[in-house]
Amino acid sequence: MTEQLIVLQALRLKGRVRATDLADSVGVDPTAMTTDLDALVAAGFAAEANGRYKTTPEGRTHLSELLDAERATLDTDALTDAYEEFDAHNDDLKALMSRWQLKDESTPNDHTDAAYDAAVVADLRALHERFAPLLSRIVEHAPRLHPYPARFTAALGKVESGDTSWFARPIADSYHTVWFELHEELIGLTGRTRAAEAAAGRAL
Repeated sequence: MTEQLIVLQALRLKGRVRATDLADSVGVDPTAMTTDLDALVAAGFAAEANGRYKTTPEGRTHLSELLDAERATLDTDALTDAYEEFDAHNDDLKALMSRWQLKDESTPNDHTDAAYDAAVVADLRALHERFAPLLSRIVEHAPRLHPYPARFTAALGKVESGDTSWFARPIADSYHTVWFELHEELIGLTGRTRAAEAAAGRAL
């Protein structure tokens, strides 16, 4: 059931996705991922069209049951404490995203100022390093999240190598995408909802 949970949750977070992209995020062999996805399709928990997969209503219901069962086995008090710590890092990332998109309130960042962008990337690296110990603790308390450190490191590496689209590129495993997905995981693992977190100003 753990493998089924991992794949269904990844599908839910990503929407419509190719097997190879999902395999990269989850950290499994693409052939094995295709086999898992085909099994979910056969069970009625996923659907495939033009090489992209998504969850079905039945799959989302089943996923909710799997997540509830997982949560019952975890130290939710420890995860709640970790989530409270995460909130400050989340504010830091939101500030970095704003700087990446806007140089000031009325000036979009067109990314022609190399020095400006380099300063934001340097601050992303600093955030990454500050956040790493907390992320390790989160993974310790919720082992299913073990791919996240490597995903963050891979995205940051691409940004620092010059492909700055991996800072906030949608649909791909950019730093922002991976952060958003981790935030979603923490919201669920601590029994919260995104609507409530958005109302409290904590949603990314």
